[in-house]
Amino acid sequence: MVSKNQLKQILKLKHKKYRTRFGYFVAEGEKIVNDLINSSWHAQSLYSLEDNFHPKAIKIDFSVMKKITHLKTPSPVLGVFKIPNKIKTKPSLLTIVIDKLIDPGNLGSIIRLCDWFGVDELVCSSDTVDCYNSKVIQSSMGSIARVRCNYQPNLDDYLKSLEKPIFGATLNGNSIYKKKLPLNAIYVFGNESNGISESINKILDEKITIPNQRLINGANSLNVATSAAIFLSEIFR
Repeated sequence: MVSKNQLKQILKLKHKKYRTRFGYFVAEGEKIVNDLINSSWHAQSLYSLEDNFHPKAIKIDFSVMKKITHLKTPSPVLGVFKIPNKIKTKPSLLTIVIDKLIDPGNLGSIIRLCDWFGVDELVCSSDTVDCYNSKVIQSSMGSIARVRCNYQPNLDDYLKSLEKPIFGATLNGNSIYKKKLPLNAIYVFGNESNGISESINKILDEKITIPNQRLINGANSLNVATSAAIFLSEIFR
């Protein structure tokens, strides 16, 4: 059973202010929940439509799952997890940076890309969408369990402190295919509509672009997650 109080608490976690206040977030889907459990993330509560998902899971019927889900279509498994404490980590060679990203699906996809390419940390501006947003968790497909999101209130100062070359993914820059991208560097990806913010633009060492091969009447830009995928592929090529 899910009490009325539990129902209210779970639904409140749709909003960042309550996730921050309570220190919990919601993950949905068997794979995603299992990835978090297997990565030793603390599950406060687990709910499942099946009997044998997990010893800690409470079996509920579909009508209840419809009430507590944060998604349009309920998954058969939902978990409430504790947001881990922030830990200081030694910066890795490759630093991927997200500046003012607002679309949860894009952030989730980039987290998944980082996981695929073995990047353990993703640096984000403080005004980037919250990585514990349910849509981010969903689109990361469990990769949030293995990639830390490091939110920085003063992103430009933080990047300068790393003392590494800073490259920006822009529409107007040097071709990505005419340069060997170094591993020991910082790569910045900007907002979906406005690109990299002015303060970060000022500290870029070089702007890099993915050339548009259709010069007339073509797409005017690439999705930021697609750009990140191409950059990461070129870095590790």
